[in-house]
Amino acid sequence: MFHKEGGKIILISTTLFVALLLLSSTLISNSWILKTVQIILLLLLITVLQFFRNPDRRLEVNDYNIVAPVDGKVVVIEEVFEPEYFKDKRLQVSIFMSPINVHVTRYACSGRIKYSKYHPGKYLVAWHPKASTENERTTVVIDNRIYGEILYRQIAGALAKRIVNYAEEGMQVRQGDDAGFIKFGSRVDIYFPLGTNINVKLNEKAVGNRTIIATK
Repeated sequence: MFHKEGGKIILISTTLFVALLLLSSTLISNSWILKTVQIILLLLLITVLQFFRNPDRRLEVNDYNIVAPVDGKVVVIEEVFEPEYFKDKRLQVSIFMSPINVHVTRYACSGRIKYSKYHPGKYLVAWHPKASTENERTTVVIDNRIYGEILYRQIAGALAKRIVNYAEEGMQVRQGDDAGFIKFGSRVDIYFPLGTNINVKLNEKAVGNRTIIATK
């Protein structure tokens, strides 16, 4: 299954792949060179297809658990000052996505969208300390009945050139549903109230809709 955000790119890539495959067969007579070119073209197409994959990960909603919104590696677990919405100290958990990870963003919990804002910005590498305040990003706050307000931030990385955010203020959202998409390497930060029981460790691999980030 592929994500809808990849529809046009997959169609263009597949068409280009077929055209170049036919063209190379016509223009290249050396069988070894021809096979090399065909393998390279196939690998490029597979790379595009795997980037936009959207595995079926339906889950049973549980408001006592906050699940990972994306696939990737946990790179930050620390108490920080959140300057945009809360303007006080929060517990931040950050997940870094490499280009080979699934890049679908899913709602980590159910609730009502209290805040949703897009910020244009730079394209520093996603693990840079200033990426969360200087890179292109979207900030979304979900009001959950158990945890209260949970903020998550989609952050573009050095390769990411487009962030898609489906959250709109006033929407009622369901844990596990698609919340957006970040094209190429990127990061998602989640901000919890201080004292939240975090269920992951640094450098742990998180799986969207599967790994429990926090629990009551």
